[in-house]
Amino acid sequence: MLLAKRTRWWRAAAAVAAGALPCLAFPAPGLWWYAYVALVPWMLLLRSAPTGRRAALEGWLGGAGFIVAVHHWLLPSLHVFLVPLAVLLGLLWIPWALLVRELFGGVPGPGRAAAGLVLVPAGWLLSELARSWQGLGGPWGLLGASQWQVPPALRLASVGGVWLVSLLVVALNCAVVLLVAVERARVPAVASLAGCAVLTGVVWLWLPRPEVSGGLRVAVVQPGPVGGADGAERRFDTGERLTRDLAGTRPDLVVWGESSVGADLAARPDLSRRLAALSAELGAPLLVNVDARRSDRPGIYKSSVLVGPEGPTGDRYDKMRLVPFGEYVPARSVLGWATSVGKAAGEDRMRGAAPVVMALPDGVRLGPLVCFESAFPDMSRHLVREGAGVLVAQSATSTFQDSWAPAQHASLAALRAAETGRPVVHATLTGVSAVYGPSGGPIGPALPTSASTAAVYEVPLARGTTPFVRFGNWPAGASLAVLGLYCAARGVRAVRLGRPAPEPSAPPARTARG
Repeated sequence: MLLAKRTRWWRAAAAVAAGALPCLAFPAPGLWWYAYVALVPWMLLLRSAPTGRRAALEGWLGGAGFIVAVHHWLLPSLHVFLVPLAVLLGLLWIPWALLVRELFGGVPGPGRAAAGLVLVPAGWLLSELARSWQGLGGPWGLLGASQWQVPPALRLASVGGVWLVSLLVVALNCAVVLLVAVERARVPAVASLAGCAVLTGVVWLWLPRPEVSGGLRVAVVQPGPVGGADGAERRFDTGERLTRDLAGTRPDLVVWGESSVGADLAARPDLSRRLAALSAELGAPLLVNVDARRSDRPGIYKSSVLVGPEGPTGDRYDKMRLVPFGEYVPARSVLGWATSVGKAAGEDRMRGAAPVVMALPDGVRLGPLVCFESAFPDMSRHLVREGAGVLVAQSATSTFQDSWAPAQHASLAALRAAETGRPVVHATLTGVSAVYGPSGGPIGPALPTSASTAAVYEVPLARGTTPFVRFGNWPAGASLAVLGLYCAARGVRAVRLGRPAPEPSAPPARTARG
């Protein structure tokens, strides 16, 4: 009895640790290659679970470990809420864990193993889709996002978004599990590896690249950390000085980061005049971000505002998807006390009504996103379908300056660029600022968190439509379809037999005699 209890506790701890391991594939560690085997320890544990209930528990614990590890930098904002949030989101991995045990547990034959190579990745994608809902925190830490600097993976993203990359990464992990643990299933495992390689090769060789058509000189202004009670004014002054230093560089657009202006421009005509003077001096519009209470309606908004030589042009986008706890407190009447524990928002920001595409003087159309919104593939896809030729994400991660967050956030812009076939400018207050071309590759050097500077980038524009922009998140539909067919087949089988299908036995124990 004591030995069995110790075994259960050991397995529980191992599940949490195994679930946390994939975090090493993301920035800042950035071990992208590790993603191809990162799930193997967790899956080996799940396939050996003695019961389905145990597999469900270890899937839950591993999911919670994954959430804490990938989002540990949120502790300054979420504080005590991070662990219960991870426990809640960890529930999303229970169906995946049951699939792993059912299809890979025991000694699966080639047929069951082949089914697992399709269904287990689909089950993983189901968990990613569920937690990508903005109310549950949004699509941060998707497994496919770890491949943001791998050109073949970026090509796959142009076909099926980050979702297709996640599917293939999980399929590779499944194949490794079978190669390591199930000798009878090595043929389908090798076939799966070959299939992933062939698909990637076909997409790499035959899918048309974005067709470059012109360019845009974009200046990114990154003032660096500015604190104190007068931080907003000092940040504006620094941005103004760095922008003035760009004189003679002839940019077509100047981009400031999120919350770069701390007062409503209609209420502060002096700030509006200073921005207009900068635009006239450089001969280019400025895209700034106002984080302030609006004078024309109640509430605080975060807004991308385009300013020309005559002042604000009238093009304005109000942020639509807000950061839970950071910009609003869900169910504030119940959870409002969070503001006294961590750095939760003291007052909820207001949401914008619709995306906006802005027109530059030279005819180029830009699609603004604000901070957290660059994590959502559907938002950038919508802007491109509405005609945006360049995407601009204005961000600020100064709260998490010395964590993994700035590098993780900047990496998302590469995926959005590859998915849409449009360049993405990721401009921040305090770094990491970066620019990516239409294929997702970097354009020029990124601005690190230690920099207070402005830089001009030659941004190539492109035309054409990627399969992801045209068809959207079709990998999700395909995954839901195969999972639905599998559940229906199991249901039919259970009805015919008059009882549930038998559970797979645990892998046989090895003895000294083999």
